[in-house]
Amino acid sequence: MNGLRDKVAIVTGGTRGLGYAISERLLAEGASVAVIALHAESVQDAVAKLGADGSRVIGLVADVTSEDDVRDAVERTVAAFGHLDIMINNAGTIVIGPLIDMTTEAWDRVVDVNLRGVFIGCREAARQMITQGRGGRIINGASGAGRRGSSLISAYSATKFGVIGLTQSLAVELAPHGITVNAYCPGHVTSTRMWEYIDREMTSITGEAIGSAKRAAEHEAPLGRAARPEEVAAAVAFLASDEAPFITGESLLIDGGLVRF
Repeated sequence: MNGLRDKVAIVTGGTRGLGYAISERLLAEGASVAVIALHAESVQDAVAKLGADGSRVIGLVADVTSEDDVRDAVERTVAAFGHLDIMINNAGTIVIGPLIDMTTEAWDRVVDVNLRGVFIGCREAARQMITQGRGGRIINGASGAGRRGSSLISAYSATKFGVIGLTQSLAVELAPHGITVNAYCPGHVTSTRMWEYIDREMTSITGEAIGSAKRAAEHEAPLGRAARPEEVAAAVAFLASDEAPFITGESLLIDGGLVRF
């Protein structure tokens, strides 16, 4: 696999779970990758696993809600690899619970990470790509919850609908610069820490046994299982590649048929 040879990518939230799988796939396709996360230990561990020689992967500690952090991450990526071709705004968070119990602090945190963070990532990547004059790919992490709302995840769902709207708007705005902007919308994904949290919170609300919410979710899609992280990563890599030059403004569902509109 070398469909991304000589390309340079940033992956926010790229050190574990789905973000790690995306980083791993981009590297396998030949890209150089900067993985970004909030905690230094997570960054160090991911870089050690992703590239023992360190030649095509760097790790950066940054808060996606901080303009200065994201701007610095873009600058350091360009300093290390020479340019920026692909921006994957993958970092996200979730709060589970009824609307009437949700604090404004919890709401604001989800909005800050999931929507403000994506906005900042898009803006800083676009500035760099426009300066370079060679086009680019911006790919935003949305969700099936951004296409269909569900109970107990109102803040998360609202932000993912927002990411899809932002993606569509920027696809039009940045098209004259040769920059495509798309979103990927996973449904249920196996082996992610987020789903462990969701399962704990859902079962604490419903009173069901630990694991029951996760098992139910995994079999909700018509294909009868949750997605594997590498399946989502493959779709993201396609959107990042030269095989998708005429795809922009899309929100690609990768959910086994869970959301059918």
